[in-house]
Amino acid sequence: MPTAKLLAPILSFLKCETPQAWIDEAVKKENLPVILIDHLICELKAAQSAMFLIRKYAVDKNSGEALLQWLKPYETFTYRREGDWRMLPSKNNLTKSVIPKSDSAYGQGLIDKMVMLIKEELHHFYQVLEIMDEYCVEYQRISSGRYAKGLLRHVKNYEPDALVDKLIVGAYIEARSCERFAKLAPHVDKRLGDFYISLLRSEARHYQDYLTLAEEIAGCDITERVQFFGEKEAELIFTPDSDFKFHSGMPIA
Repeated sequence: MPTAKLLAPILSFLKCETPQAWIDEAVKKENLPVILIDHLICELKAAQSAMFLIRKYAVDKNSGEALLQWLKPYETFTYRREGDWRMLPSKNNLTKSVIPKSDSAYGQGLIDKMVMLIKEELHHFYQVLEIMDEYCVEYQRISSGRYAKGLLRHVKNYEPDALVDKLIVGAYIEARSCERFAKLAPHVDKRLGDFYISLLRSEARHYQDYLTLAEEIAGCDITERVQFFGEKEAELIFTPDSDFKFHSGMPIA
């Protein structure tokens, strides 16, 4: 699928495109390490967020434990700097079936979409590590940006609206990631640009999966809520941001 056709619904969904000032900052050679490391952490956080949704809303206790074990090697490497990253692909599997809660009306749909998303995010995590190795970028801990927290602070505190809001936020994070990969690809070397382009299809599908789940679980029109989060997301993208990250706002000179 041509990139332009793939991006069309993404650009229609987002309320703004990434400003040129962010792109100019992102392509500076000295910012490559933070772009790659933050991208790496974003992949893990995306997997963790999807895992949280499954464990909280969709599965029984035993399945929840199996899911935690699946993610553990990636978290151990990231937060404790333990383990060989080259072994991570062998850990990207579930050894037990994931069983929906008997009282969950939407459990199977949430499981099916989120398990696939987690597998893909963990695969991307490993791919970023490969690129960091090629570019001699050493992994180090960096602080979290304001972006995801800035969206999640608007999530309602009662169900099922809270879950619907979290899914809408997930859709915006995935859509923005897709848009930024496309923005960066023409301005970096071929190896990195090809990698970013290769991510577009899955990121675009992730945003659609989140939005589809939000609509199904809400059982009503969520246009107004999607619009609300779209405006909040655009504010985060266009307001000044002193902490440069993959999802940060307008860079402060």
